[in-house]
Amino acid sequence: MKNIHKYILFYFLAVALTLAAKFFIGPHVELSGISPVIALALFSGLMARERDRMFLLPLACLFISDAAIQFLYEQNLFPYAGFYAGQWKNYLLLLTLPLIAAWIGARSRTRVVLAAVAGPTLYFIVSNFFVWMQAGEAVYSKDWNGLMQCYTLAIPFYRNSLMATLVLLPMIVLTYRRWVIPQLAKPVAA
Repeated sequence: MKNIHKYILFYFLAVALTLAAKFFIGPHVELSGISPVIALALFSGLMARERDRMFLLPLACLFISDAAIQFLYEQNLFPYAGFYAGQWKNYLLLLTLPLIAAWIGARSRTRVVLAAVAGPTLYFIVSNFFVWMQAGEAVYSKDWNGLMQCYTLAIPFYRNSLMATLVLLPMIVLTYRRWVIPQLAKPVAA
């Protein structure tokens, strides 16, 4: 029974880290993208033994932290809502990252770094394409120049998410491998 406690605590800490990032970093536009969400989604795909469960951690981190932010927003304790129109696209995009990470695999440090670069890059390309597609004419023109303007203005977000993922993903994988897996592998004393 003691072994499973580290596993549960790990997941609880992942949710707490996501909420803390949204609470402390989220209101600062210049820090947009500094979040553990992409790293946790990639981690789930890299480490999942059962593929049907690899979506559980990123989904729990997203939903619980968004619900907490929504509660704080409704109490006038936070500047923006946790739930918003079109959010399902963000969830769907983030939940594709475990699939990409599972395809890359975690057999070496190089592959973990590859996943840490691929995740934020894919998220940047697709999410900003959605922003460009849905933006009104006053924001971005619906041509190549408008698309490039959208991507250019999002570079600071991409830089922040890439750096956060390059730092956090190896830390999360290492923590899990050294702290949780050895505990789960130990036999339970009678």
